[in-house]
Amino acid sequence: MHFPHDVVAMRRALHRFPETAFLEYRTASIVAERLAELGYAVKVGADIMCMENVRGIPSVQDVEAAKSAALQAGVSREWLDKMPAGQTAVCGELQRGEGPVLALRFDMDALPVHESDVGEHRPAVAGFASQCEGRMHACGHDGHTAIGLAVAERLVHVKSQWTGTLRFIFQPAEEGGRGAQPIVASGLLDDVDVFLAAHLGCQLPSGQIALSADGFLWAEKWNVTFTGVAAHAAMCPEEGRNALLAASLAVPGLYALPRDGQSDTRINVGLFQAGRTRNVIADHAYLELELRASAQQGLQRLTEGARRMLEGAALSQGVHVDIDVYGTAISTQSDDAIMRRLEAAVHETRAGTAVRNWPIGGGDDATFMMQRVQERGGHAGYCLIGADIAAPHHASLFDFDENVLERAVNLLVAFVERSA
Repeated sequence: MHFPHDVVAMRRALHRFPETAFLEYRTASIVAERLAELGYAVKVGADIMCMENVRGIPSVQDVEAAKSAALQAGVSREWLDKMPAGQTAVCGELQRGEGPVLALRFDMDALPVHESDVGEHRPAVAGFASQCEGRMHACGHDGHTAIGLAVAERLVHVKSQWTGTLRFIFQPAEEGGRGAQPIVASGLLDDVDVFLAAHLGCQLPSGQIALSADGFLWAEKWNVTFTGVAAHAAMCPEEGRNALLAASLAVPGLYALPRDGQSDTRINVGLFQAGRTRNVIADHAYLELELRASAQQGLQRLTEGARRMLEGAALSQGVHVDIDVYGTAISTQSDDAIMRRLEAAVHETRAGTAVRNWPIGGGDDATFMMQRVQERGGHAGYCLIGADIAAPHHASLFDFDENVLERAVNLLVAFVERSA
């Protein structure tokens, strides 16, 4: 398969074919094939993902559909066959003598968001908008993957000065907080001495580099199912148990949960599905929601309140409620050693103006990787690469300043090349 070597061209090629969590078969195959072509030892599938207890693994039908779409797009079957059941992570490793193990993480997944085709939305105007209805790279992960491949290409050059072991981790399913933990569980981070993840945008303007992303929120993602009893809505409504009504009572109750004086909190119900037809008491309702807090104890109080609210709404209508914790996220902090190394790389490459901290405003399950490295005596960090954005992250008009891509590549190359 032909690979664009220009980082902007690669970003645009990836943007046209977005893939959601654990279905990144085209993207992962492109990454694996390119890394192998560059001379990296490549691992995929079960070698680097332990899927025990992972929630939301796609169905067999969805996996086969994603693989079929990837084949039609021109990728090789070689890599697809090594990625069963949503195991779409890719790791490329290169060794050069004695030295530390340094790992960089890049996320690959897109979102179930419809991309806008109105106005001056650049992907639509320039012809690289999503070709997949209802899916879009609305958070910049296409840029992250393109940056990772460009950095990998630069660092195989004979003139590069780094020594030790260099490990590129391309992660699926960052959205929803489910992709990092199976990689951690595989042991891939256990020997890492230096770890860095980066994100474009996050309200940080172009020309600025945040040496540390602050304010990672603790989070839980819930799938909630209400199960009632169907009945004729006019003939015998008293025989029914209305799951739709229970869920409808629960939603405003969730948003009305008391504020927390010791922790910033967030709650959002992003999906509500219920009912079957107009003359039947609804026996089924389904919610997808997330709860976030700036402190672990705050999240605990928020989830306890949310459970009471959901259970109370179910009790009021005589229905059953099931709460499935679908994904989680934790908070952690960058090490000073990583921030100093980044700052030196910023100055060396003139990648922008360094700012010490910037609030990420959400979360990223790369924190599980950071935590594992730090627990085992290594240093870990998470930086933000400023990029002006056309609309908020996760919006249908999202796009970012592509001029920052090459600067990001230079920055990460310099970060790796520095001995400390």
